[in-house]
Amino acid sequence: MPTTPPRALSPYLTARHELLWQEADAFAAKDVAARVHRMEAAPRRVERKAAQLMAARGWFAVTVPPAYGGLGAGHVAKTVLIHRIATVSAATAAILQATLIPVGALLRYGTHEQKLRWLPQVADGSVLLSIAVTEPDAGGHIGGMETVAERDGDTWVISGSKLHIGNSHLAGLHVVVARTGPPGTTASRALTAFLVEHDRRGLSVGPHTAGLGLHGFTAGRLDLDRVRVPESNVLGEVGQGMSVAQSSSILYGRPNLCAVSLGVHEAIVDTTVRFLRGRPRYGSSLSDLPVVRDRLGAMEARFRAARTLAYQAAHLLDAGVPCDAELISAKLLGHEWAVQSGREAMELHGARALDGDYPLQRLWRDVQCTYAPAGTGEVQRIHLAKAALGEDAIQWSEQLAAETAWAKPGPTAA
Repeated sequence: MPTTPPRALSPYLTARHELLWQEADAFAAKDVAARVHRMEAAPRRVERKAAQLMAARGWFAVTVPPAYGGLGAGHVAKTVLIHRIATVSAATAAILQATLIPVGALLRYGTHEQKLRWLPQVADGSVLLSIAVTEPDAGGHIGGMETVAERDGDTWVISGSKLHIGNSHLAGLHVVVARTGPPGTTASRALTAFLVEHDRRGLSVGPHTAGLGLHGFTAGRLDLDRVRVPESNVLGEVGQGMSVAQSSSILYGRPNLCAVSLGVHEAIVDTTVRFLRGRPRYGSSLSDLPVVRDRLGAMEARFRAARTLAYQAAHLLDAGVPCDAELISAKLLGHEWAVQSGREAMELHGARALDGDYPLQRLWRDVQCTYAPAGTGEVQRIHLAKAALGEDAIQWSEQLAAETAWAKPGPTAA
């Protein structure tokens, strides 16, 4: 049932955010909860209905300006939607967050014509997007990318393979990053991003396979065999692909994955509280034992800290404050704390946690899936070390704020 946002989040939430919170809760309870069992029972099936229901609500365009048919609600609103849905189904939340990353890339780097063509389709739910960066051998090492795009007249020919691509089986448009620079070109100028329609000749999607968690969510393989796209499908400038990938990861991927972790973390705590209260022991319940309360209290502390970090970072992003390190920290610690609470919960449940039909097992599997995407923990810590040493030259959040301010009409505009 719909819940009321905790008062601790009042510095970050407007009345519109609170309504969206309740709407997302109601949606998760009515339209998602009933699908969770089916998604778990058929992990090799792609969940399409939940995506259609979210598309009908316009949630894939939560950050898209109203001029293109979107909600224009910002990053806190995006966090609210992902967080609340993830408390019921991390897989459904993953479907939402995975499209919001390339939508952000299109918003930031797309031409006026590209935005006019694609964003209204995102807003009405007729097209979902994916972003294809990681590869079978290079993984998330952008500089080691092997997919190649070569210019042929007024078209580009793309060949290569991409792996772990969120919404690979649902997307009608893929943002594909490929190598365009000659050998010896620095990684920062060697790559270019392209908009590749799903029905382009030579593009194929590998079979959907079940992962450890997030059953129903598809993160599959794309193979590109001399796929031709016109010059008008270049996203950003030629040689700007690394910037497209990195900025999308930091500004959208990391806070999105943080929100998924947060929703799972909340569900872990709530599931554990219900179990401990209902488990009789020594004439009372497990929740009355001091040693149990000690461990439950640690779980609650981690969850509250993760919640504050997640919403503070999204709020700073909406406010135009440089906050790359805060976004990175929220993703890093949000995942680590959720995993730690998941382990505590498994131990507190004893053998009950091992039952396949008990939700805690699903929650434990799902939270493992928020580690690698948008950068592993090691990557996050290296970025934070650079920030501590004053070596972080690029502040993507600062650039985003400057571009947003530049795009807004001034007070004297006609």
